[in-house]
Amino acid sequence: MSVRDVKQLFKDVIQKYSDWDPYELRRLFTEAIREWEVEQGWSEERKGEPWTDDELRAVLSDAPTKENCLKHARAFGRGYGAIEQIYRWATTPDLDIRRKRPEDTFVAQIKKVAKQLGWRA
Repeated sequence: MSVRDVKQLFKDVIQKYSDWDPYELRRLFTEAIREWEVEQGWSEERKGEPWTDDELRAVLSDAPTKENCLKHARAFGRGYGAIEQIYRWATTPDLDIRRKRPEDTFVAQIKKVAKQLGWRA
């Protein structure tokens, strides 16, 4: 199937659902592609390895969206959930971290980089 055929297929779907809000169609299409990419998987060769401050800085420099979680997971050879967790720890209040993970060096590293970038928790 050529690029032209695929574009026409998309246009046919859009035309078929022309009574839908175009932004909703775009959101559904983007979500379907993202779900398909996650199902296909990618190499997670760096899973479980330590993160560098620069890697965390790259992740935390982007908004915590599903799209960015996928982008960084693929780029760094990590799991999707690892990226989500970085965003969660970055936004967890310091008091909660002192109660739940006072000795966790990875969480401390995330918080350090997040503070350098101006994240608020």
